[in-house]
Amino acid sequence: MSDNVNSPSHYQQGEIECIDAIAVAVNGLSGMEAVCTANAIKYLWRWKMKNGKEDLMKARWYLNKLIEVCQNDTAGVWIESER
Repeated sequence: MSDNVNSPSHYQQGEIECIDAIAVAVNGLSGMEAVCTANAIKYLWRWKMKNGKEDLMKARWYLNKLIEVCQNDTAGVWIESER
């Protein structure tokens, strides 16, 4: 039986759960950088197994917000140099 609270199937791929991948990905980040990164990963991780295009659009929203946060912070200097 599926446990949609503690171990939902749409967050399990291969040998790693989404929450574990996010923990590693946001290590060293804080605040909105961590939140936006974590949510973008979450929606990209599950898009095919849960909400399809809607999750892709949510991931894009968080990526755009992360870019905005970085552009308004000295941590976002690399984004400006990409243009």
